[in-house]
This record gives sequence, structure tokens and C-alpha cells, in this order.
Amino acid sequence: MTIKEIQEEIIDEFSMFDDWMERYEYIIELGKSLPMINDEFKLDENLIKGCQSKVWLYSELDDKNVKFTADSDAILTKGIVALLLRVYSGQKPEDILATETHFIDEIGLKEHLSPTRANGLVSMLKQIKMYAIAQQAKL
Repeated sequence: MTIKEIQEEIIDEFSMFDDWMERYEYIIELGKSLPMINDEFKLDENLIKGCQSKVWLYSELDDKNVKFTADSDAILTKGIVALLLRVYSGQKPEDILATETHFIDEIGLKEHLSPTRANGLVSMLKQIKMYAIAQQAKL
């Protein structure tokens, strides 16, 4: 699936919920399916700067596609990063860099996060793009 198709799928999923409590519960559930980072990569250099909670994000190339793994010490944050990885993991670096993340606004996520969590979300997106640039340079 393309990044755009995955984002549309997420927007459709979130439209099924009536209120934000249900959406938060769904995000927390998504966190349980997060592709877990190996403990060996839970290093300071893989910590997302600007997040209130600890979020580790690691990337590697898998046949010209960027594969991400992550973890967080907060259940909601783990769900948020799981959403982002669902969109971007397994995609080509150039596709990651060329795509806007419109699903976040469409589902109203950023406006339903605390300011510090919203900043963390922006930091996660920035780091995903930075990893894409680094992996693209290796190709």
C-alpha cells in the first residue's frame, strides 16, 4: 500500500468512533501492535528529542525500504508512534520525504493532545523524515 492509501485507511477507521475516549482507547490498542525496537537500540541517540515521555525510534534499510521499530514508556505515546510507523515503515525513503502527513489533521489527533504530546508528535515526524534522508543517502 502507498502512504496515501494507508493514511486514508486510518482516517476511515477513526471515523467509526463517536468520541475521543473511544479514539484514545483505539490508539492505546494500536500501541500493543507496535513493531518493538530491540533493547540494543534503546540508546540515547535513538531517543526522540522534544517528547515528554521516552520514545526510542530506530530505522534500517530493508531492500530499499525504510523499516522502523520503536518503543515508548507511555501507553498513549506508544500508540501514536505505532500509527506513524504504520504509515511510514516499509516505504521508500523518497516516498516518506515527499508525503505530507494529512491523516493527523483529518482525524483531529493533534488538537486532542496536550501541548507537550503534540510537540512530541511533531518531533517524531521530524525524526522519521531525518531517518529517511539518512537511509536515502545509503542507496
